[in-house]
Amino acid sequence: MATVAECERVQTAWFRARAETLGGECLIEDGLVWTDGPDGMNLMFPEAPTVDALRRGVARAHARGRGLVGVWLGSEVDETPLAEAGFERGWAPCWMSAALTETSLPDDPRIALIREPGSVAGEFERERLGLARIEPPIAWCAVARDAESARFAGRAWSFRSGELAGVFDMAVWPPFRRRGIGTGLLAAVCAAAARSGAREAVLNATPEGELLYARCGFTRVGTGITWWRHLSEG
Repeated sequence: MATVAECERVQTAWFRARAETLGGECLIEDGLVWTDGPDGMNLMFPEAPTVDALRRGVARAHARGRGLVGVWLGSEVDETPLAEAGFERGWAPCWMSAALTETSLPDDPRIALIREPGSVAGEFERERLGLARIEPPIAWCAVARDAESARFAGRAWSFRSGELAGVFDMAVWPPFRRRGIGTGLLAAVCAAAARSGAREAVLNATPEGELLYARCGFTRVGTGITWWRHLSEG
């Protein structure tokens, strides 16, 4: 079973890949890893963040027009500097893991892996599919359409880093929940990563998501915490 440190490593690799592929960048300063990507500026799992380093990151994000700065922390890290630098405590990721051979999830005809926007243009972030076109493939995007209305119903990503695959950005739109779409999306991205050689999948879950992932064979390995600074608030 993957450790929390391995979950954090895969999360960091995913944020770096998104930033570097989608027009952002990754900056290492004073041993801290900052990613400037599609969701704003993020500091990835610092062991000992200082107030000065955090304020420099906020100033950099503000200069680049970012509206949000996030910090991902391990549960053992001193959080005091975050509060002093104007950040607010956020949600607590639940790290989970599953051997890919143990997920045993069936295929779902409503789910498809995509590399080009195609029929989901306008409904899905076109530029993010650049991740799915990296060669050799390291990232996969699955989308779901409702069988009755043919409407776009959800999406999920997986990303391979070594022998581990992270599952990210999984969402089912509210009108289509409780129809098995989340399970189908999870199956599709896990299967794609497994075919590429990944042996285990890891993810961070919200309290609501943890129930779904547990039913699909994932086990909790630990928790973390996030802190956020909304720059529009000063």
